[in-house]
Amino acid sequence: MKNLIGVDIGTTGAKSVLINERGKVLASDFREYPLSLPKPGWAEQNPEDWWAATVVSLRNLLAKSGVSARSLEGISFSGQMHGLVCLDDGFRVLRPAILWCDTRTTAECRLIEQKLGGRAKLISLASNPALEGFTLPKLLWVRRNEPATYRKICHIMLPKDYVRFRLTGALGMDMSDAAGTLMLDVRRKRWSREILAGLEIDSAILPLLAESPDIAGSVTPQAAAETGLPVGLPVAFGGADNTCAAVGNGVIREGIVAVSIGTSGTVVAPTERAVRDKLGRVHTFNHSVPGLWYAMGCMQAAGLSLKWLRDTFGGLERAMASQTGIDAYEFLTAGAADVPPGAEGLIWLPYLNGERTPHLDANARGVLYGITPRHTRAHVARAILEGVVFGLRDGLEIIRGLKIPIGEIRLTGGGARSPLWRQIQADVFRQQVVTINVEEGPAFGAAIIAGVGTGVFPSFDEATRRVIRVTGVVKPNQRSADAYERAYRLFRELYTDLKGTFARTARA
Repeated sequence: MKNLIGVDIGTTGAKSVLINERGKVLASDFREYPLSLPKPGWAEQNPEDWWAATVVSLRNLLAKSGVSARSLEGISFSGQMHGLVCLDDGFRVLRPAILWCDTRTTAECRLIEQKLGGRAKLISLASNPALEGFTLPKLLWVRRNEPATYRKICHIMLPKDYVRFRLTGALGMDMSDAAGTLMLDVRRKRWSREILAGLEIDSAILPLLAESPDIAGSVTPQAAAETGLPVGLPVAFGGADNTCAAVGNGVIREGIVAVSIGTSGTVVAPTERAVRDKLGRVHTFNHSVPGLWYAMGCMQAAGLSLKWLRDTFGGLERAMASQTGIDAYEFLTAGAADVPPGAEGLIWLPYLNGERTPHLDANARGVLYGITPRHTRAHVARAILEGVVFGLRDGLEIIRGLKIPIGEIRLTGGGARSPLWRQIQADVFRQQVVTINVEEGPAFGAAIIAGVGTGVFPSFDEATRRVIRVTGVVKPNQRSADAYERAYRLFRELYTDLKGTFARTARA
């Protein structure tokens, strides 16, 4: 039996998954690493922590599975997008990586638009507007604030590319991840000469580009000694976490859409053409399947909203979890199920880290609106679940407006595991949603990419046909859907009313 490994370099940790050629998960392992928040709005990680966690995770994965390393056919990577990793001429890391959720670069975003002729012109070049999360603003921030470091930069890469480099010694970046740097001509699949020239970026620091299933290199003897992988094991380039999750959910053709609730939340809709939103409210990126693109609505604090509630006000639930072994989130959401749709007027704006879709507003902040003496902890939990789905609907509505087909909505991430959250999504979207037999997320998609790249699977179509099937269907409740329609309108109005306040607060 031929076996494959996928590794996801996420925001909270590294997850590795081992599957066989039939798609059966033989083992998985997750290793956390720290997140540094040195200043408000900043988020950084040490790339060495990614590598160390990957090493431990891979060794544990092989031990758990009991399979021989000789049965492995390939490995690939998924990773958090946008994070800036800077290396010098000796391939040494120059500073902590600046992550996707870091919002320090508002001034750089405005500079990019100014230098390149405005937001509309930038979207015509990169298919996306300048947002704080993207890689290019981070690079310009380093140039302006840490000039000594900037002068030493010889290579830049993204998080999963750094780990793959440590495994193979080979540099490079796939199209799906490069699309999130704001330096790629997404339509033409090449670094944008206009953007680089306009901002005086030396193209020599950018890696060579490849497609996700292309083979980047093979495991070196040194990496093999650390990880337990065999020397010479082929390593595919892999992809951005969103496209790896799409691959792992069989979202590889028009008409099938993935809605994911993890730390962030996404709506991913594949398209056979590089459809762009002229206002930049949703992203247009390259898919990990060559020849496809996707439109993506992205919200910053989806699962993070519920995590904030658990960590800040869920002491009782955490204590109960430690005593029973039941996840604290189950206790948090159990009471929410008894609260009527709309949380009796309580509305959550999930803008803890600012927001991308649809507002493009780094100044936006979380708001709990409508509190009365009647509202309980359960109401707050329900409002948070609903507010996250309202934010996802914002992205879904824009994608519909771009005439991209939405035939089937597949749920993934934490929002797919909760029965209550699944029903809320069906009701808010006013459309049937489905779940599938795969719960391993982007790492599973990375393993499929490794299989396509090494020939274990002849194509992405065949791979997903073999391993993915629908396991659950949730239909919308008409009465609940009508209640949510009213609550959703209020949700939208609240942001509009508070937008100026958010901006004034940020300037204070």
